[in-house]
Amino acid sequence: MAAPSAPRPPRPRKEPQPLVIPRSAAEEQRLRLERLMRNPEKTVPIPEKLNEWAPRPPPEFVRDVMGSSAGAGSGEFHVYRHLRRREYQRQDFMDAMAEKQRLDEEFQKKLERNKMIAEEQTAKRRRKRQKLKEKKLQAKKSKLEQKKQEKDPSQPQERGSSEDDDEDSKEEEEEEEEKEDDAEEPSFVMGRG
Repeated sequence: MAAPSAPRPPRPRKEPQPLVIPRSAAEEQRLRLERLMRNPEKTVPIPEKLNEWAPRPPPEFVRDVMGSSAGAGSGEFHVYRHLRRREYQRQDFMDAMAEKQRLDEEFQKKLERNKMIAEEQTAKRRRKRQKLKEKKLQAKKSKLEQKKQEKDPSQPQERGSSEDDDEDSKEEEEEEEEKEDDAEEPSFVMGRG
């Protein structure tokens, strides 16, 4: 006889969860996440990606070869029909795989093309920023020179040429602004084809 054991303490009862019917996909996702987060130590089963259906490969050795002789039984038609259906499925599968591969290659080419366009635009904007930076430095230098000349009037002045340069640079800036302003365009272009 088994020895009497100490009475077990009663299990804590789980409160019944209220039945909640999700009204949208977001609410359904939220409910799933809440259920997962109730017990974070519990492992979560992550389903593996199912392999795509592939037809059976054609047989290496065909045993029942149907000849063209007369007298074929009534059951032979059904065998032929199944073989024909299987072959058509195999050909359709091969066509679908070729189409999928072609679309994947086109997509990769499009991504590369868009990446090149984005890199070109980035380089163009970088050059534009560098030009602006250089112009600011030039303006700063000329301003410092003017201040030095004002403080020390004994040095010869070359104001006429610097004013002409300033006017030329202003005209160039206005022409560049009129040509194009790429700041509004997105840097990564999708959908141009």
